[in-house]
Amino acid sequence: MHLWLAAVMAAGVLTAPAVEPRDSGAPPPSGVARGPSRQADFASAARAYGVPESVLLGVSYLQSRWDANGGRPSTAGGYGPMHLVDAFPADSHAHGHHIGDALGDPRGDDARPMALTLTDLTPAGNSALRLAAPAYRTTLPEAGHLTGLPADRLRTDPSANIHAGAALLASYHKGSGADPADWYDAVAAYAGTDDPAAARAFADEVFSVMREGVTRRTDDGHLVRLAPVPGLLRPASAGHGPPEHDPAHRPPEHDPGLEPGLEPGADGRPDNGPDDGPDSRSGSGDEAGWSAGEDPGAPWASGPEEDPGGGYWTPGHEERAETPRSAAGSQAAEHGKAECPASLHCEWMPAAHQRWGKKGHRDYGNHDRLARERSVDYIVIHDTEGTYQGIPSMVRNPKYVSWHYTIRSRDGHVAQHVRTNDIAWHAGNWDVNTRSIGIEHEGYLAKGGTWYTEAMYRASAKLVKYLAAKYDIPLDRAHILGHDNVPGTTAQTVSGMHDDPGPYWDWAHYFELMGKPFRAAKGGDSVLILPSYNANRPRFTGCEGAGKRCPPHGASTVWLHKSPSHKSPLVLDVGKHGGKPSTHSVYDHAARASAGQRFAVAERRGDWTAIWYLGQKAWFHNPPGRPTAVPAKGAVVTPVSDDVKVYGRAYPERSAYKSAAYQRLAPLQYRIAPGQEYTVGLTVTGSHYSANAFDPSKHVTTTGTTRYHQIQLGHRVMFVMAKDVRFLH
Repeated sequence: MHLWLAAVMAAGVLTAPAVEPRDSGAPPPSGVARGPSRQADFASAARAYGVPESVLLGVSYLQSRWDANGGRPSTAGGYGPMHLVDAFPADSHAHGHHIGDALGDPRGDDARPMALTLTDLTPAGNSALRLAAPAYRTTLPEAGHLTGLPADRLRTDPSANIHAGAALLASYHKGSGADPADWYDAVAAYAGTDDPAAARAFADEVFSVMREGVTRRTDDGHLVRLAPVPGLLRPASAGHGPPEHDPAHRPPEHDPGLEPGLEPGADGRPDNGPDDGPDSRSGSGDEAGWSAGEDPGAPWASGPEEDPGGGYWTPGHEERAETPRSAAGSQAAEHGKAECPASLHCEWMPAAHQRWGKKGHRDYGNHDRLARERSVDYIVIHDTEGTYQGIPSMVRNPKYVSWHYTIRSRDGHVAQHVRTNDIAWHAGNWDVNTRSIGIEHEGYLAKGGTWYTEAMYRASAKLVKYLAAKYDIPLDRAHILGHDNVPGTTAQTVSGMHDDPGPYWDWAHYFELMGKPFRAAKGGDSVLILPSYNANRPRFTGCEGAGKRCPPHGASTVWLHKSPSHKSPLVLDVGKHGGKPSTHSVYDHAARASAGQRFAVAERRGDWTAIWYLGQKAWFHNPPGRPTAVPAKGAVVTPVSDDVKVYGRAYPERSAYKSAAYQRLAPLQYRIAPGQEYTVGLTVTGSHYSANAFDPSKHVTTTGTTRYHQIQLGHRVMFVMAKDVRFLH
C-alpha cells in the first residue's frame, strides 16, 4: 500500500549527498585500519573499541545482514553494515508517481465506492505532522562525532561504518566486561527507540542471532561468520526487563491461538474480518477504538456519532462458544491486546471505527467490524511508501484507510491496528479484503534502491507464521501475497492496482525465516521462480526519476520476453497497458515473475524456459548452471473451451442474492484458451460480504454454488470458474 505521508515531513530534514563508490581508494581516516575482508573489519573494530566481536556481528546482522547495500540508505534511513541512521532526504517522504491509497479505493467494493481526496486527510491546513510521532533519533552524526569520521565516509565506506558503529555501541556500554551477556543494555540502546519494551525486543533478537550463529556471503562478496554463542542469556541485571522474558527462558510455543503472548496496548481491540460463507466461526462484538474526542484538533473530529450507550459493542450479539484457538484471539481483542506470538513485542494501536459526516451525508470508517468470525485465506504484504512517524495519525483517521499491522524498519517493532477477525480496507479488492490480513512494512518500493532491515524481515516472518497457523493458511505464494499480486476487481481497475512491495522484497529469505524455504520438487512438471537474490540484478528504471536506470540491486523477479532472447520485447499485459508495450520501470510488474510463484511450463529452448502467462508464452533466462527457477509440483488446469473468462473476484451467481444487492460479476480483460496451462493455488465457493452499515448486525453474507479456482495467470493471481477448466494433474 502506498500511504500519503507528505504531510509528516520533519522540519529541518537534511538532503543526503550523492552516493560514492564503495571504496574511493583514498587512504583510511585516522583510527581506521581497513581490513582485507568484512570479517577482518569487524574484528578490527571490536578490538579498537573493546566490543565483543560476537556482539558487534550480531547487532550488524540484525540490521543489514552485514551488507553494504552500495552506500544507499535503508527504508529507515540507515547506512552501511551497522545501519547508522541519518536524516531522510527531503524528497523521500512521498513518491511523486504513486501518492497512495488516499487517491484510490482501498475498499475495492462496487457496492460502496470509497473516494478520498487529500483534503479528506489533511483539510484546512491541519497536517498529520502535528499528530505524528517524534522524529527518529539519528545515529550517524553521533557516530561521526565519536570517531571524527566524515558523514559521507560513514555512508559509503563499510569499514569506516563498522568502526563507527562499534564506537557508538561502546558508548552505550556501562562497564568494561568482555562477556557478551554484559552488553545487553548497550544492544538495547542501539535500537534507537525510547520504548523500553521495543528496545528489549531488539536486544532479545540480537541475542537469539548470536546463540544460533550465522554464516553468510554479503551482497558485495565477503564471507562473514558469526560463531554460535550457546547458552547466551540476558543478564539478571539488564535494565530493560527480567531474564524470564528472554526467549531462551520461554517454554516452546504451541498453537498460537492458545499461547498468544499478547502485549497490552491502548483501549480498544485488535483487528477482525468479514464472515465468509456458512462456515464462518462465531465471534464477539466490537469495542471502541480511537475516539475523535482524544484529539479535539484532529481534522476529522467534528460531528462523531457513536453507537447507543457510548461504545461500539453490537447490540443483540452475545458472545458465543468458540474453539480454543479462536477464543484466545477474541479474548485478546476484548482486552485491547495485540494478537501476536509470544516471541514478539507488539503494540495495540487501534484504528478509528466511528461515524462521521453531517446529517444526510453520514459515512463511517476506517474498517468494518464483524459480529461473527471469518475465514482468512490470505496475508497481504505491503510497504508504506513513507515513514513510520505518520502511522499513528493515519490509522486514527476514520476518513482514511486501514490495515491490520505495521512493522517498523529500524527495530522490527510491530503495531496492530485492526483485529484480524475484522475487515481492513487495504488491498483495493473487496473480495480479497474480506478474506485477508494486511501487513504494512515501513519503507519504499524503490526510492533509490533502499533496503529492508533484517529486524523487519524477522519480525514479519514471525508474525506471518503465527497468523498462518492461527487461520490455517498455507505458507506459499498463492496465499502469502504481495499487494502487487492482488487482482483488479474490474477491467477498469486493473491498471491502477498497486505494485508494492515490489522486486526488491526478498521473498526467498522471507520464507526461509518462516521455516518454509523454496525448494525444488523431484519430478516436478511446473516451475517455481527462484533467482539468487544477490546475484540477480535485473535492469530497472525509475528509482530516482522517470526513465533513469536504477542502481544495481539484488531482486526477486525475472523479466519475461516474447521470445527466448534478451533482445526480445517484454510480453504484453493488456490490463496494465492496453496495447502499449511493457516497460522496465521498477513500478511496472506487467512482464515479471517473482520468487516463489509457481507457473506451468509452456516450452524449453536451451537456456530459456517459457511459462504460460496472461494468455501467452513468456520466456525467461533459466540456464542450468545458474537457474532462476526450480521444478515444482502442484495442481494445473487447462481451459475446456475457447475464450475462457478470467475474474478478479470470486463472487456468487446472481440467483444467490436474497438479502443483499446483486454484485455484477465482471470479467477482466484477459482470456485463456485450450492448450494453455495454469497452476492452481486454491479453490473457493463464490461469496460476497455486504458491509454497507456501521452496525455489523446489518451486514449480509451471500454464498452461492459457483466454484472458482485461483490461478497464477500473471504477476497477479486471478480466478476462473471451475466449470471452464479441467485438471491436468
